Amino acid sequence: MNSYDTGHLIYLILLGLMVLGAYLAHNRLSVNRMLQQATVWALIFFGVVAAIGLWDDISRTAIPRQVNVAGENRIIVPRSPDGHYYLMAQVNGAPLRFVVDTGASDMVLTRRDAQAAGLAPETLNFMGRAMTANGEVRTAPVRLDNITLGSVTDSNVPATVNGGEMTNSLLGMSYLQRWGRIEITQGELILTR
Repeated sequence: MNSYDTGHLIYLILLGLMVLGAYLAHNRLSVNRMLQQATVWALIFFGVVAAIGLWDDISRTAIPRQVNVAGENRIIVPRSPDGHYYLMAQVNGAPLRFVVDTGASDMVLTRRDAQAAGLAPETLNFMGRAMTANGEVRTAPVRLDNITLGSVTDSNVPATVNGGEMTNSLLGMSYLQRWGRIEITQGELILTR
């Protein structure tokens, strides 16, 4: 910036201060009201800017999307705000919530979900072992009479019941491989048979 531009900048700043001073002197009795109104408008402006900036997060959280059944043999699962894919399936007639886990070898039920599906966890033989992020856990192999996802029902499905603490049941590869195609695109998991 040369000295000519600096001079113009100083002139404009002084001119702006003089106009602002004249306005304040003319309205000196209503300065408090003017400051209140300016504060309200500033808060409205920043609120709108924040809402626009956070709209994607707000819409994903405030408007939960459900699993869509697209056609006879296609399931679309939206990614949840925590980055996982959750879906509801009927296991032996009981609605259970699963986390889709391509890193899990088997379909794994929590003790609570196994009981809801008509299995008695206290009578199961926890002879298997599995390595999890929380260490080694005991597992019990089971066969589920049926599992229904959308319009697709599979019978005699192998699964395991986790003997340790687990928040959600896992829909692992032993079940997912029954679907012909698994695709993740644009925040959606698509299962096609």
